[in-house]
Amino acid sequence: MQPSPLENPLSPRPRPEISVVIATRLRPERLGYLVDMHASLIRQSVPWEAVLVLDGADRDLLPAPLSADIRVRVLELSRPVGAAASRNLGLRTVRTPFVCYSDDDDLLSDDSLAVRHQRITEADLGWVAGWSADLHEDGSTSIWHCPTPPGVHRPGDVTGYWTSPEAQIPLGQTMLLARTDLVIAAGGHGGLPAGEDFCMVNGVTNLAGGELLPHVVYFYRQHPAQMTAGGNHYRDLRGPPRDFAFRHGRALRSALQRSHL
Repeated sequence: MQPSPLENPLSPRPRPEISVVIATRLRPERLGYLVDMHASLIRQSVPWEAVLVLDGADRDLLPAPLSADIRVRVLELSRPVGAAASRNLGLRTVRTPFVCYSDDDDLLSDDSLAVRHQRITEADLGWVAGWSADLHEDGSTSIWHCPTPPGVHRPGDVTGYWTSPEAQIPLGQTMLLARTDLVIAAGGHGGLPAGEDFCMVNGVTNLAGGELLPHVVYFYRQHPAQMTAGGNHYRDLRGPPRDFAFRHGRALRSALQRSHL
């Protein structure tokens, strides 16, 4: 990767404020998307590092732009362990005060880290989220208006916007920027074959207050190779994990409310 014309390659880089955890199996059909994700990270103005967790993947498949970027720390797992375990093992290595997650086939908006970082620090919140937009194959986008309304939310509020296991989830995990200690306290991602990210959102938003900004920070790419297009195998595993995650959020909110009586 060549430095920009105004960048002195001998100058030390600023200490990163945010770690972006990305779990991947380096599937051939998704490598181009991973390069695009990395390019969207390069455009961020807040100092960052990425923890790229290779979920049993061969490091030799790693695209050159990521291999050459010293801000990308690669964590190799000797065998596939799944998204939840990969993300949690990546979280274990995070040393920055803030953390967020991305999938290997999606994109960050150019000011994604900056707008969330500014708000979480100036308002001393536990988490800040922004809107997500679907990125279609023709390049068009459409904002996903989640059930959680924009604004500041108290601990437990977000859980209330998820009305049933079958209903839209209140927030997506990739929309969140959160304090690293808070994500660890929440237990990271749940041990589920799907819906593990819902458990992380439950934990973070029940333990601390935060804010949803009416600003797109994440582009969720729609394409044939995405996990949610995985046919019957994915659909068979979708219902029970969603039910567990829904009950987890409600039970956690109830337990935390009782502890404050």
